[in-house]
Amino acid sequence: MNVILATESIRHPLTGIGRYTHELARHLAELPQIESLRFLHGHRLSEQLPKPGVARTVIPWIGDRLSRFHWTLDTYQRLNQVAKAQALRGSGAAIFHGCNYSLPHHDGPCVVTFHDMSIYRWAQCHRADRVRYMRKEVALSLRRTQLILTVSEFSRREIAAQFDWPLQHIRAIPLACSGAFRPHNEAELVAPLQAAGLRQDGYSLFVGTIEPRKNLLNLMDAYAQLPAALRARWPLVVVGHPGWNSSAEHERMRLAEQAGWLRYLGYIEDIRLPALFAGARLFVFPSLYEGFGLPVLEAMATGTPVLCSDAAALPEVSGEAAALFEPMDVKALAAHLARGLEDEAWRTAASAAGRQRAAQFSWQRCAELTAQAYRDVLTGTGTVRRTTGSLVSATT
Repeated sequence: MNVILATESIRHPLTGIGRYTHELARHLAELPQIESLRFLHGHRLSEQLPKPGVARTVIPWIGDRLSRFHWTLDTYQRLNQVAKAQALRGSGAAIFHGCNYSLPHHDGPCVVTFHDMSIYRWAQCHRADRVRYMRKEVALSLRRTQLILTVSEFSRREIAAQFDWPLQHIRAIPLACSGAFRPHNEAELVAPLQAAGLRQDGYSLFVGTIEPRKNLLNLMDAYAQLPAALRARWPLVVVGHPGWNSSAEHERMRLAEQAGWLRYLGYIEDIRLPALFAGARLFVFPSLYEGFGLPVLEAMATGTPVLCSDAAALPEVSGEAAALFEPMDVKALAAHLARGLEDEAWRTAASAAGRQRAAQFSWQRCAELTAQAYRDVLTGTGTVRRTTGSLVSATT
């Protein structure tokens, strides 16, 4: 099979979608059934997998401001679609995979990954211009794709309900985490934790973009309810790039830092994350909505006990290995935090269960199932076939 992968999500700061795209590309390249693998990055086709690179400041700043004007965003969207289609011209023999909701025009077969339905179900947690832009991209993708891929059974059913799309034409292919996320011994942790001003087993950890959907305000409210001695011994460490509408979160973190029970480290490069996970006393993920929840899996793989909300796909990912809580119940979360920090019997059991759960997921399996989806598209098995101006169900 000849495959072209869209890799625009592999950029700084690298988010969960960027990690998915990067790992999928690496593991697809190792499969014998993939004869050639190319990458559409921006408006150019390349045979080299791109790297996130160094963050730029001026261009994103300008783009951020201009995107608030509908005519500017519409013009960019049209030109972007045309440029990508131009780059793909003559590649009709290859299957094109849009890894991040979007599909440009392609003469050959297409597959798209929708990670979740937050722009429909939790639109209030995104900028209005982003919601408008992404909904137009999704509408185009629905007209162009033969098969929708997603990352959890939860998202699969939400996508089917949102678009009245047959479930058999949506595949749930779970994510995984890098082998770097594993238990670390004390010697491995000393240097990376010292560089961050931390000590092994001396902090609780949250990792995620700082934005309202991650529910960080409720986490901080719950942490503030802990006895002062617990907060002093195990402060909350927050890792993540500043996201949309996060001024309240940053102000609350500033006050907590002044009080001495929180540390905000900002965005941390991928290479440093495994040690931060492995060195934590507890990992806490209170998100209101996730299509998968990769940080939960990464924490479990390192053997760190996990608390996570019972929202969306998180129970599906964590199984019975994490302690679940209702994300808006601050009092219950505070009780879970106290237990997670102090109850050694629970911590030992949660650590072992987490490692076992994480071992059930692998990027190799993700790539194999994705390659099978490509094969089914090429043979017309269980896919949606495009015809001029319409969609018809293929024979299954």
